[in-house]
Amino acid sequence: MTGPATSTPHISDSNPVRDLPLQDLAGFTHRWIDADGVRLHAVEGGRPNGPAIVLLAGFPQTWWAWRKVMPHLIHRFRVIAVDLPGQGHSERPDSGYETHAVAARVHTAVKALGVSAYSLVAHDIGAWVAFSLALDFESHLRKVALLDAGIPGITLPEAIPTDPDRAWKTWHFAFHVVPDLPETLLAGREREYVGWFLKTKALAPDTFDDAELDHYAAAVAAEGGLRASLAYYRDAAESARKNRESLQRRHLSVPVLGISSSHGSVPDMAASLSPWADDTTGIVVPDAGHFIPDEQPEAVAAAIADFIGDDD
Repeated sequence: MTGPATSTPHISDSNPVRDLPLQDLAGFTHRWIDADGVRLHAVEGGRPNGPAIVLLAGFPQTWWAWRKVMPHLIHRFRVIAVDLPGQGHSERPDSGYETHAVAARVHTAVKALGVSAYSLVAHDIGAWVAFSLALDFESHLRKVALLDAGIPGITLPEAIPTDPDRAWKTWHFAFHVVPDLPETLLAGREREYVGWFLKTKALAPDTFDDAELDHYAAAVAAEGGLRASLAYYRDAAESARKNRESLQRRHLSVPVLGISSSHGSVPDMAASLSPWADDTTGIVVPDAGHFIPDEQPEAVAAAIADFIGDDD
């Protein structure tokens, strides 16, 4: 299955979210790519001719979620971290947050950077997009690693538990799909809201410092950011429908690594994905909560490097 036809993408340094300060990482360069009419922000570095790795982050983060992992990969790989539509310094379109549509844009952006084959590494909502991208563009993928995420229509529970010991992990799925109410309650309180997720879902509540909380809150608060963040959840039912439809035709054959953590949301990512992928392995990262790349970056980088290897 292939995505929709695309026009020739344009690469520029034109930042569509100028009110949000750019975060620079030594050895990496900012790029913006017109991907089917939406400018996506990418940060790239590493070996230009090395095996390419594309990193996708989830809610409530940006590409900056990978900042501690990326320097460990640049000596062996070409590393590209992409802000999804509505994330960070990518454009915030009014619609189109169903994950197959987003996946097509991400794939267009990666191709525009001159990459024809690559591995995907993705966390949280980024993993939603990565799973759909693998279904639609598997022939371009070498390997896929998914971190601590339930996938819509596949492994994401449709019922929200009411037991407080479990409900704190997933209560927001229902809240985010309610029309208008989240915007009303959260506008002007983005830092408190983002901070709750980052502090509560990390194993150590001091994982994120004030500067990081400020960055992620500002990204959500920037024009259209809150609406876009919620749109992924509001379009999740359509994402689920398209995932199920795709999987009726075939399962994934690309090698998949499920990365869980000792205190995350999905205890065994590999087991949850194995019914839908023919080649699945898994690891559990110790001493980490949901935000594994921030909490144990060296372990995540090592797992990625071992899984992907040097074969281009």
